Amino acid sequence: MYALLRAGQGPVAASACGFVAGAATRFALSYAHIFAPTQGVHAAGARFAVALAAQLAANSALLAVLTQQGVAVWPAQVATTVMLTFVNYLVYRWWVFR
Repeated sequence: MYALLRAGQGPVAASACGFVAGAATRFALSYAHIFAPTQGVHAAGARFAVALAAQLAANSALLAVLTQQGVAVWPAQVATTVMLTFVNYLVYRWWVFR
């Protein structure tokens, strides 16, 4: 996100790119080390893709609302990340990797 902001990209687009870049890492670590999936990697991957799309939309919407209300980009991104972290964990635990 930092590099994209420095290159002149807008905060929401830069955040979205950073979000997508971290998705593969989140999936691999969650599947292999955090959860004990009961289904194969393909089933978990398909569910992860659905959850990821919802998370991307929520991340972008929250960041847009916060920045439009005058919150600086970095505090807005940190707040968005913190808020979504708890929801993401529950979605992963109860649906994606069950």
